[in-house]
Amino acid sequence: MEAPGPLLRSVDRAAFAVGLGERLRRAGVPVTFTALGAFTEALGLSPPTDVTALYWAARVTLVDDVAHLPAFDAVFGAVFRDAARAAAGQASGPRQDHVDDVLASLSSASAETSTGLPWHTLPHVVGTDDRSPADDVTRGLPELLPSALESLADTPFDELDAEQLAQIGAWLERAWLRWPTRPSRRRRVHPSGRVVALRETIAASRRTGWEALELSRTRGVLRPRPLTLLVDVSQSMQPYAGAYLHLMRALARTGRAETFAFSTSLTRLTPALRHRSATVAMQRATEQVVDRYGGTHLASSLAGLLASRHGNALRGGVLVVASDGWDSDDPAILVRTLARIRLRVHRVVWLNPRAAAPGFEPLVGSMAAALPFCDAFLPAHTARAMREAWEVLLDPSSRA
Repeated sequence: MEAPGPLLRSVDRAAFAVGLGERLRRAGVPVTFTALGAFTEALGLSPPTDVTALYWAARVTLVDDVAHLPAFDAVFGAVFRDAARAAAGQASGPRQDHVDDVLASLSSASAETSTGLPWHTLPHVVGTDDRSPADDVTRGLPELLPSALESLADTPFDELDAEQLAQIGAWLERAWLRWPTRPSRRRRVHPSGRVVALRETIAASRRTGWEALELSRTRGVLRPRPLTLLVDVSQSMQPYAGAYLHLMRALARTGRAETFAFSTSLTRLTPALRHRSATVAMQRATEQVVDRYGGTHLASSLAGLLASRHGNALRGGVLVVASDGWDSDDPAILVRTLARIRLRVHRVVWLNPRAAAPGFEPLVGSMAAALPFCDAFLPAHTARAMREAWEVLLDPSSRA
């Protein structure tokens, strides 16, 4: 009797492992990159000949906690239900065409296509990257989030408890590996520079009899852009205030950002949120914002920031406003204030967590008035959406 052939013939094992790992992550199983590597290596060392062998190879390498077994079994059963049904009717093993369909579906992209928000802000310069949006949609790579947060990545902030918000806050503190930058007048020697550095070239020629055998070149130095974050802590934003407070602390800890909270008045929280203890920082910030969960004076708060000494920090920087747009002030005041701000800042990014609701449209007077002045309008209602918002804040047109 001929032995059954390998189950994964003509299949990219790495893409298959990544696809299965992504589905497990979405189900709450914290699959690490090390586990994915071990699973891929196991598939190469001992190619499974049936679904049972594949199950145990995946279970041994991808699951390290017995508490995650039910979720793993559910995902594996849902993915390979068709292949298992075909295997039950054939003694020689599962029918290969059924299994190939399952493997192809795992190797393909798991990301859902999105048409974006149903409105437009200011045009955004994306630099010289000529890749089409479809190239990014068809990738099946895992999201750049720690595995411990994967189960919380798509959970709205208003559904998380204090402990889960603190976990996201700790991740935010470690997430600022890159920062929005802008070119400066300073230059430094760099192998990929385009301008010849005469002084360095002549100094190097001393070792070669004053013959310039190698040309030293310089490139421009990028400086971090100032970033200012205003968070609405009025009654309508109460479900999201805790999550955005953690965002404010993460930015304040970098030493490059200014953070403000506003409801009926504007309160600077940067010094309080820089404390190394998250508990102490949150307590101090809560004590300072005496008007939280009250009314909203968005226009007057922005005007107050513009008139204060911190308004100079807006020059050439990025202004981030986190608010649902509800305002007691006249929208005309907001239009005049934002028109002045646009002359001073590099970009305006608006975060509205309620924009993620199906069918949402910015019909509120102040929100509709502010939208034409915004370079980006994002929901930022989950950890994954927050990471995507930060990618927009990086401003690809200013990268080296």
